Amino acid sequence: MAAQSNRDTTNQSDITKMKTEPDGSFKRADATFRDVIEAGGKFEPAIDRYHLYVSYGCPWATRTLIVRKLKGLDKFIPVTIVSPRMGGDGWPFASVDPFPGADVDPLYNAQHVKDLYLMADPDYGGRFTVPILWDTKFKTIVNNESSEIIRIFNTAFNEFLPAETAALDFYPAELRSEIDDLNAKIYPNINNGVYRAGFATTQSAYEKAVVELFDALDAIEKHLSGKEYLVGGKLTEADVRLWVTTIRFDLVYVGHFKCNLRTICDGYPTINQWMRKLYWNNDAFRSSTNFEHIKTGYYWSQVSINPTRVIPVGPIPNINPL
Repeated sequence: MAAQSNRDTTNQSDITKMKTEPDGSFKRADATFRDVIEAGGKFEPAIDRYHLYVSYGCPWATRTLIVRKLKGLDKFIPVTIVSPRMGGDGWPFASVDPFPGADVDPLYNAQHVKDLYLMADPDYGGRFTVPILWDTKFKTIVNNESSEIIRIFNTAFNEFLPAETAALDFYPAELRSEIDDLNAKIYPNINNGVYRAGFATTQSAYEKAVVELFDALDAIEKHLSGKEYLVGGKLTEADVRLWVTTIRFDLVYVGHFKCNLRTICDGYPTINQWMRKLYWNNDAFRSSTNFEHIKTGYYWSQVSINPTRVIPVGPIPNINPL
């Protein structure tokens, strides 16, 4: 692949150089590449044009894997999995770190995710994150915001899908206001709430985040009571977005991020049942989950929190049976 500039990009790739706010709180930067795939646009719907780069360890990236599988897009949008051991150069591919389950980049033999960003934009100044929805025609990033990629996957390729799969709609018009309302509560306090607790560098910032996290989980436990799914009695993107956090909760967030007021397994029976049903009854959720990548991605990569890089053996089992 083409040589990249020699400028210092470690502030973009090395998580140990990530800054917090003056009060010690963590603020997530917005994604930068925000294009869509649509007929008549720069990025037209097509078979075998687009490629997905993800980490199994990353909850945001796993959202896209789940919806890709639910919609049957795995047949013509290939995926490449990075190693969960993120070091100073960011996410590596298997050519650099041959971790079990990681892939070599099949398109350009990129060594790290950052190489793709600098190919798309040599002057890019943001963080080198996954997921990446990549366009092989223009050799650039279409979108790196998971919440937008899952909506692209929800509708953009329907013309190529069998009728029954095309009809699956995880953001249906009649439920959008309710989904949006739930997302607006779940994202800051649960999805990002675990990070706000884990990356806090002051006691007050941590305590604020962790209390808001468990208040939100309490509310979801109550909301889910008597329900199969979060919204409208059917699987929607709201379930996908919450699920990727709950499946990691007891595995890493309780210990690594100090989110230990309660566990999902013992403290939230309704959320726990909902989570286990999705895992055991729906292959899109189960096949998108790699517990070793998840544990390694947090405990090995985030040395500012876990400087020894010792990875816990448990919990056993990773998820209880139904």
